[in-house]
Amino acid sequence: MTRRKLDHYKFSADANNVVEAGKPLYTTVKGSWNKLYFNNENPIVLELACGKGEYTIGLGKIFPDKNFIGMDIKGDRIARGSLTATANNLTNVAFLRAGIQYSDEFFADNELDEIWLIHPDPQVRERDESKRLTNPAFLSQYARYLKAKGAFYLKTDSTFLYEYSLKTLGDSELYEILEQTDDLYQSALLAEHHGVKTHYENIFVKKGYSIKYIKARVL
Repeated sequence: MTRRKLDHYKFSADANNVVEAGKPLYTTVKGSWNKLYFNNENPIVLELACGKGEYTIGLGKIFPDKNFIGMDIKGDRIARGSLTATANNLTNVAFLRAGIQYSDEFFADNELDEIWLIHPDPQVRERDESKRLTNPAFLSQYARYLKAKGAFYLKTDSTFLYEYSLKTLGDSELYEILEQTDDLYQSALLAEHHGVKTHYENIFVKKGYSIKYIKARVL
């Protein structure tokens, strides 16, 4: 492990805005994010597989009246997000280091107002369907955490994942699709993203990939 990564892990271990194994909130925060972490009753927005937290931080700056949680298993990425949020004094931003398959340990029914999924790994091999973050099992989990009419957003450069997600969301009795486009940058829906882009999204766009987008809500 490089010295830089070690420094990031140490920062994350000491950071107040990171919830991870070994810290008290890791086992007590479920159902109590507003009470135990944010100390307010503002809406909670979760970004899954947040990486360095570019969306979590970007939206946190724009919407100070909402609470944002970035969730990822990669400690080095979480630490970078934590550093940036701390540097920007974003008290409405937190990071959770955990695998998404263990989400039930951290979120209670009807606790979240929005879930964002930004450029996840599409897991194109048939044998990896269980890892796709929009498969029916994961969608059922998200629907439990979301409040009634809570929003689920997907943004991806993958045509495969976009079409797969349209099918799984469309087949689900838990969601209705509100908006969709296979070319976000040529759509009026682009305004809904408030100019927030990830590092990889910038790369995808420069290479000529179109960005796909779905907005759904829990019934």
